[in-house]
Order: sequence, then C-alpha cells, then structure tokens
Amino acid sequence: MTEYRIEKDSLGPVEVPKAAMWGAQTQRSLNNFKIGGQKMPQGLLLSLLLVKKVAAQANFSIGKLSEEKNQALQQAAQQMLDKPDFSQFPLVVWQTGSGTQTNMNINEVLAHLASTSELIIHPNDDVNMSQSSNDVFPTAMHIAAVTEITQKLLPAIEKAVVQLKHIEKENHKVIKIGRTHLQDATPITFAQEVSGWRTGLEHNQKMLEQSLSELRQLAIGGTAVGTGLNATAEYTVAFIDSLNQETQQNFVSNPNKFHALASKDAFVFASGALKALAANGMKMANDIRWLASGPRSGLGEISIPANEPGSSIMPGKINPTQAEALTMVCVQVMGNDTAIGIAASQGNFELNVFMPVIIYNFLESVELLTDALDSFVDHCLIGLKVNQAKMTELLEQSLMLVTALNSHIGYDKGAEIAKKAFAEGTTLKEAALALGYVSATDYDAWVRPEKMVRE
Repeated sequence: MTEYRIEKDSLGPVEVPKAAMWGAQTQRSLNNFKIGGQKMPQGLLLSLLLVKKVAAQANFSIGKLSEEKNQALQQAAQQMLDKPDFSQFPLVVWQTGSGTQTNMNINEVLAHLASTSELIIHPNDDVNMSQSSNDVFPTAMHIAAVTEITQKLLPAIEKAVVQLKHIEKENHKVIKIGRTHLQDATPITFAQEVSGWRTGLEHNQKMLEQSLSELRQLAIGGTAVGTGLNATAEYTVAFIDSLNQETQQNFVSNPNKFHALASKDAFVFASGALKALAANGMKMANDIRWLASGPRSGLGEISIPANEPGSSIMPGKINPTQAEALTMVCVQVMGNDTAIGIAASQGNFELNVFMPVIIYNFLESVELLTDALDSFVDHCLIGLKVNQAKMTELLEQSLMLVTALNSHIGYDKGAEIAKKAFAEGTTLKEAALALGYVSATDYDAWVRPEKMVRE
C-alpha cells in the first residue's frame, strides 16, 4: 500500500505519495489530467531545471535571493541535471496549455531537494522568483530546441553528408541512365545522382542554422503578460549572461516580450526546416530502395546491406528496412509540423496556450530525424554497393541515348529512330542504320554516354 503525506497549496490540503519529491500542485495535475501516457519531453525538463539554476544565480546577483538559498538551489538543480530522476516529473503533455503545472512540478521538486531543517525553500517565492510559467516555459522550450538541434540533429546530418561524399568519390566515373517521370532519361554519373541527395542535406543544415537565430530569442523577463511584473531589467540581463556561460549558445532576450509570450512563430519556422529535411530524407530513401529493387526483377543498380530476414514466408527475401524506417519517420515529422503550425496559430491576446503540444511534437521530430539518419548511415549508406554491370546494361538498352543525335539529325528523326527500335526490339544503332539517317562511324562517334555527362 502506498503511504501518503499531506501537502498544502492555495486550494488546500492534498495527499501526496510519501516517497515523491513533488508537492500539492503536481499532485493535483496528476489527479486531474489522466490523459494518454505522453510525458513531458526529457529535453524540456532538463531545460527547465537549467532555467531554475540560472534564475537563482540571476536573482542572487541582483540582490533578491540570499546567498544561502542560491547555493541550495544551485546544488539541487545541478544534482538533478547530473543524475536526472525523471520519475519525479510524471506529468503528461495534455495539461494546461501554458505548462504551468510542469513548471510547478520543477519548482516543487527543487524546493524539496534544496530545503533542510534549517533552511526552507518555497517553490513559488524562491524557486519561481522573478518568473512566471508564461515566460519560463517558452524560454525552456527554446533552450531545449536549440540544444537538441545543435548537439544532436546537426551532427547527424553532417555524418550523412560525409558518407555521401565518400560514395560520390568512389563512383565519380560510374555512368548510368538518368530517370525522369520514372522513365529513362539521358545519362548521368552515379556520383551526380548521389550529389543531389547530399546537397539537399547541406541545404537542410543551413535552414536549421538559420532557424536557430529565432529560437535563441527568449521570453524570460516577460513574466505573466509581457510587462515584466515582479522582474527587473537587471534580472533579465543577469539571466541571459548566466545562461550563456552555462550553454555557450548566445541566447538573447526577445526585445518584445508580448510577441515572445503569445507567438510561437520561431517554432513554425524551425519546424518548417525539419519538414524540409524530412522531404529530402524521403526522396533519398525512396531513390535508394528503388535503385536496390530486385534483386532480379527490379532495377538492381545498387545493393544495400542485408540486415535481417525480410519475410516470414518467403525464404531468402531481404527488404530495404532502413529506407522504410526513414520514410516512416519523415511522414511523422510532416504530421508533427502540421500540429505545430495549427497550435502556433492559436495565440490569444497575451499568451499561446498550446505550448506543451508544440514542444512535444517539435522535440519528437528532432529526436526521430536524428536517430533515423544515424541508423540510415550506419546500416544502409555505409554498406551501399554499386552494381556497375547492371548500370551499364540498362544504360546500353536505353532509347534515350538517341538524344545525342538531336544536334546532328534533328529531334524528329531521332524520335523516329527511338520508336522503330522500341517497336522492333532492336538497338538504337540498328534502327538508325536501317533508316539510313547515320553511318555506323557517325553513330559510334556521336552516341557516347561518357560525352553526355558533365562533371
């Protein structure tokens, strides 16, 4: 049987499990919001803990918080940052849209950890000093987003870019048939095809880096409605200085706190960059699984690692599972972007109250893309091999090589050659000679795939 203790808040007494570090307001949220099982993201919780540590230091530096309480709060926050006990933060995403209850959960746990028999730390008066959930929660959202993008996602993209460059270097002379509309087109090198994937990821890197300038603008100091009630300008400056010492991320105070509290456009912008990455990831993964299709009844131009059996009924079948996983992640990210966009549009007057669902979906997108790209590199791209014989076979069979004759005999005669070859099942050369439009010597001189590609 669970043992309980009695905690009190402004609404009265509440039974709280004796072993829990949280207090009455956290317990009320647990009791009132039994909705789903999605907990607040760990990245957000860690950022909230960091906000509390930094806020204590800022309040101390401007003379509002005693040195004794500051030290106690610093130690409590750092203890939880070093060895997080996420069981003490049990609240679900589906709660108040301002994140107030999660802010209070953090306040209550830190007050519990920092208090002693000689020193009482109050969750509101001390831990939440100079703050409101309305500026703390979005500040933590921005810190979490910047941290996850810079420390996890951008390195994962760079890892993929490096491996794609390696594939390009290995295959810069391998010529294959290009395809448009899923139909044969003119030749390209495999390195050129891969360069399209790689350049897309490099553009995504730049897009995400551009989004960071918006995410680095913080709401802290706006308190309840953007006016900064109960906080001072000196506190905001001290907070930003202390935060940047902790993170080395160059955060700044948003110059308009009314915008910072009510608008979540920075997340819409950054989520758009995540969706763009998902779109390029989808394209790359789909291209690879098409090129690896077969092994005997598909394109078969490349092979990818055989990571696990592909069928419960067909022996020997191997499937492009890493490509499938990446494409499913991309679909989820696109869905998350829709949720973020709608939620961000719902700011009313001085506050947006869809913040938990925004940060939940945003951090999920970052985490999924990070993990999926890492997995795709490790278990697919690193083992990708070119089947040059198959590429050459398909290249030589292509009717679109006739394009090389356009400048010599014209488009219409070239089309006639292609149609004749296709209808009669002959080669382009045989059809061209039969029609008398070129000599064998001219055909061999003009139809050369290696001359149809540009480095």
